[in-house]
Amino acid sequence: MSELAPLIADLALILVFAGAMTLIFKKLKQPLVLGYIVAGFLASPHFGLLPSVIDTASIHVWSDIGVIFLLFALGLEFSFKKIMKVGGPAVIAALTIIFGMIFLGYTVGSAFGWKRMDAIFLGGMIAMSSTTIIYKAFDDLGLRKKQFTGLVLSILILEDILAVVLMVVLSTMAVSSNLEGGEMVMSLLKLVFFLILWFVVGIYLIPLLLKKTRSLMNDETLLVVALGLCFGMVVIAAKTGFSAAFGAFIMGSILAETIEAEHIDRLVKPVKDLFGAIFFVSVGMMVDPAMIGKYILPILVITLTVLLGQITFATLGVLLSGKSLKTAMQCGFSLTQIGEFAFIIATLGVSLGVTSDFLYPIVVAVSVITIFLTPYMIRLAEPAYGFLEKHLPAKWISFLDRYASGSAPTDAGKESYWKKYLTAIVKLTVIYTIVCAAICMLSFRFLVPLANQWLPGIWGNVLSATATILAMAPFLRSIMIRKLRSEEFVTLWGQSRANRAPLVASVVIRIFIAMGFVLYVLMRLFHFSVALVFVIAFVLVMAMIFSRLVKRNAIKIEQTFLNNLRSRELRAEYMGEKKPEYASRLLSKDLHLTDFEIPGESLWAGRTLAQLDLGKRFGVQVASILRGNRRINIPKGSDALYPHDRIQVIGTDSALETFGAALQQGVVTIDESVAREGEMVLRNLLVGPSSPFLGKTLRESGLRDTYHCLIAGVETEDGGLHTPNPARPFAEGDVIWLVGEPKDLDTLP
Repeated sequence: MSELAPLIADLALILVFAGAMTLIFKKLKQPLVLGYIVAGFLASPHFGLLPSVIDTASIHVWSDIGVIFLLFALGLEFSFKKIMKVGGPAVIAALTIIFGMIFLGYTVGSAFGWKRMDAIFLGGMIAMSSTTIIYKAFDDLGLRKKQFTGLVLSILILEDILAVVLMVVLSTMAVSSNLEGGEMVMSLLKLVFFLILWFVVGIYLIPLLLKKTRSLMNDETLLVVALGLCFGMVVIAAKTGFSAAFGAFIMGSILAETIEAEHIDRLVKPVKDLFGAIFFVSVGMMVDPAMIGKYILPILVITLTVLLGQITFATLGVLLSGKSLKTAMQCGFSLTQIGEFAFIIATLGVSLGVTSDFLYPIVVAVSVITIFLTPYMIRLAEPAYGFLEKHLPAKWISFLDRYASGSAPTDAGKESYWKKYLTAIVKLTVIYTIVCAAICMLSFRFLVPLANQWLPGIWGNVLSATATILAMAPFLRSIMIRKLRSEEFVTLWGQSRANRAPLVASVVIRIFIAMGFVLYVLMRLFHFSVALVFVIAFVLVMAMIFSRLVKRNAIKIEQTFLNNLRSRELRAEYMGEKKPEYASRLLSKDLHLTDFEIPGESLWAGRTLAQLDLGKRFGVQVASILRGNRRINIPKGSDALYPHDRIQVIGTDSALETFGAALQQGVVTIDESVAREGEMVLRNLLVGPSSPFLGKTLRESGLRDTYHCLIAGVETEDGGLHTPNPARPFAEGDVIWLVGEPKDLDTLP
């Protein structure tokens, strides 16, 4: 008999324990994460009553894959555009929580006399709340529609992205083993550089790839392609000095902007669940009861630190953002736990070899306790607020209320135009500068050596310089002259002569940035005089500005990128899943855009818009008709409505209310008598010698047109049942099987 490989036996043991624990914890209505941790403890050598895992090293490799899938799936649910929508309160609260908790964790670790890296990693572990646990707790408690839960979920979105950034920072600190400010700044700049580069290039190329190969994609190929992109990005991230989890998150967030995001997420979920389970089981395998008993005091102190620290800093952050004390305390009490990111950061510290053995089981124990307490802490928020409201001085309550209700109005004058213009040019200059820098790096790393190998001497450099500058030309042109015809630039130019000097200066600075790239390429490849290089660079820059070809390419590249970036939103608008942008502008005119569905039994179904005359009858206008995957914008009067069409209607509140009521009234109601009249029955009719149908064909008999009956079949004298032949005359002895309503069948002779 062949011997089973230890890895397969270990995997079988892990999945058996994990399966049993998931059933038990599901029955107990507890988070499955806790079940996986318990399963890991039962499968570990620390628990000797049951069979244990043999090859723990291989399991750790699988758990690393689990981290990759967890971060990839998190990226698929994340969108960079979400950051722009979470608003100032979430930003202020998230930053207050993270910096406050990192400081608190570092202080507690140092107070216990732990190593500096142990204290720093502890701060990172307790800074992030558990998105999964909070989502589940809100669902279980029926709080998802409460006002404060939206703010909590926005804070969690920011914490997730900041947790990924924190992992990069901790990795850098672990490798460098110091806290030098200059090196940390360089690491952050490197992070920003590659983050923007990968996102821009990914959003431009990956949707094009998926679009070109859409006809070849089924579930299998899409899953393989998505995972190939994920692990390809993992390798690229590792080669550039970042963690594998960071690369997986970046690829997930890029794919999250594509039309296929939901489909990929659905396909990846079973794989993510499997490897995620293995990861959390491996976390449980690190739990050593002896270690927990030895460090019971730090566990209790850190648990108390998490509970009180999250309540304090989250409440403070939400208060600073201008929310009420009640909302702030509800948010603070909801965030009092650590979860998956604590385990991921702990795993990072172990893999880098910079944290002590005792830290991992301590954090696991703290996580288990705080996760278990989460529902109770959420319920405790309102009683705690009631207690504070009674005991805080009245002037404090009054001050907090005034602070929460106060908001500075946004000026729409000169300053806002300057803000829009400067924000736009800084954004496009930074993005295109990073793209051009990447082109230069790739050119000197790969193209120049290859060109010099093929064409030794000056011609290889000429080829390299030409290819590099041509590749950068569309982006350099955009850096130099984009936004020169924008509304902001034109308005500021005509508003005041004092604006013209700063506007010209902004253009000149951008031209110098573009010239800098051209000069860099020329001076690296050619040993001409400085004056000649400047002249050549100036001529090339002017050619870029006035070249129609470069202009067309620049517009095409930017338009493709923007279309790819908005493809998911555009599809959602087209399918009616999201209201179009103009809907929000209608509100200023006291108009609304509302969706209605035509009931299947509606009397309006099958009638044209001209026949219904909705504008005259109700004062509303049909903007779009959504029919399956088809959208009819600005429908004509000849366009008809069909059952289950969704229509987008514009009108005032009162007009829409009247229209909706009329739509529901125009529905066929079915009472008992109508149901009986519409009943269909099966009967037979014998063709005798005196039958009026004898010798007549089906067409001549009038059974369908005159008597409204359907012939299901004709049974002949030989006993065979045949499909009715329209050209065959009925013979004596035939039995005609008819389907129809009883009132019609009763009229048959």
